[in-house]
Amino acid sequence: MIRTEDYIPIVGEPVITDLRLLAQKLKGRKIVHVNSTAIGGGVAEILNRMNPLLKELGVESSWQVIKGGERFFEVTKKFHNALHGKKTEITKDDFGVFIENGQKNAEEMATDADIMFIHDPQPITLINKKKDNRWIWRCHVDVSRPQDDLWRFLEEYIQRYDAAVFSAPSFAQKLAIRQILIAPSIDPLSDKNRELPEEQIEDVLRQYQLSRAKPMITQISRFDRLKDPVGVIKVYQLVKKYIDCQLVLAGGGATDDPEGLEVFEEVKSLAKNDSDIHILLLPQNDIVINALQRASTVIMQKSLKEGFGLTVSEALWKAKPVVASNVGGIPLQITHKYSGLLCHSVEGAAFAVKQLLHSPQYAKKLGENGREHVRNNFLLTRHLKDYLLLFHSLYHPEDIVYL
Repeated sequence: MIRTEDYIPIVGEPVITDLRLLAQKLKGRKIVHVNSTAIGGGVAEILNRMNPLLKELGVESSWQVIKGGERFFEVTKKFHNALHGKKTEITKDDFGVFIENGQKNAEEMATDADIMFIHDPQPITLINKKKDNRWIWRCHVDVSRPQDDLWRFLEEYIQRYDAAVFSAPSFAQKLAIRQILIAPSIDPLSDKNRELPEEQIEDVLRQYQLSRAKPMITQISRFDRLKDPVGVIKVYQLVKKYIDCQLVLAGGGATDDPEGLEVFEEVKSLAKNDSDIHILLLPQNDIVINALQRASTVIMQKSLKEGFGLTVSEALWKAKPVVASNVGGIPLQITHKYSGLLCHSVEGAAFAVKQLLHSPQYAKKLGENGREHVRNNFLLTRHLKDYLLLFHSLYHPEDIVYL
C-alpha cells in the first residue's frame, strides 16, 4: 500500500509535512466524492489514488458511484459533446431521463457528509438533497463554449453549490458562487507512471506485436471523436511520406461512454490497409499503457477539445517529447518549444512530429523540461494540497486566498 511518505524522494519532505498539517485541520469532517464510473477516465483514476491517501492522512473520505442505464449514459454522452461546444440536439425527453435518473440515485444515496464533492454533470442533481452541509461541483471537462440550452439547465443546479472547481482559467463562467482553479494530476507511483524495467517494456511490445525498428508515434486515449483519432492517422500519413515510422493508437473505454466501441471500429476500418498502424483496444491495464508510452519516440494528444488531458502529463513525466493540440488544459502542461510542441492543425502537428524525429537531441531536451514541469505542478501531492485547502476554505472563507 502506497503511503504519503513514499512520495518524499520525489517531491521532498516539506511537501508531505504540509499535507499532514492541513489534514489535521479537517479532523472530524466527513467527505464523500461522487462520480459516474469507477473504471475508465481520468476522474476515476485520480479518485482511485487520492482517496486512500486522504484516509492515510486521517481525513474521513469515501467515494460513491451513481447508477444509470444505457439510456441515461446516452444522454450524458450528448451532454458531454454539447458542453464541449459540439452542436447537439438535446430533447425534452433527454432532460427528463437525466432528472429521473438523478432522483433515483438521490433516493438510494446518503448525502449527509460534511462535504459532498460532486464530479461532472452526471450526478449534479444530487444537490436537491443539500441541507446544512457543504457541496462542491467539480467540472473536469472543457466548458469554455458550452451549448447554451444545456448550460442554462445545468446552471440552475450549479448555482446552489458552495463552490465550483475548474481545470483551466478559460473554463470559468459567470456564476454567483465561488470558482476555484485546480488542475488535475498524475500519481508518479501508480502502475501507469512508475519506472519499469526494460524487460517488462519489451514483454508488452511482444504481446502486441510491436517493434522499435521504426520510430513509434503514439496516442493513448479513449476512442472518442473529441480525441480526434482520425486526425492522428492523417498526421501519421503526412509524416510517413518523409520518415518511415509507425503509429500506435491505443486506449480503453469508460463504462459511462457508449460511443467508444463505435469510434474504435471506425478508426480500425480507416487504418486497415496499413500494417504500420496499430489500433489497440486495451484492457484496464496500466502497466501496458506505461510500457507503450516509454517505448514511444513521440507522443501525441491531438484533441479537438480537452478538459485537461492527463495523458500529456503522463508522457511528460516519462520525459517523452509531446505534440499536442493547443486546446483546453493542455497549454497549462506544455509551454510551446520548451516542454513540448503545441499545434493547431493536422499539418502543424505533422510538421512538429517531423521536427522531433529529425532532431532527437531537441526532442530529448523538451522531454526533460516537461518532466520537471510536471514534477513541480501536476503530481498528486500538489492536487491533494489544493483539495485540502479547498475543504478548509468551505468553513473558513477568509482563507480562500491561499488556493
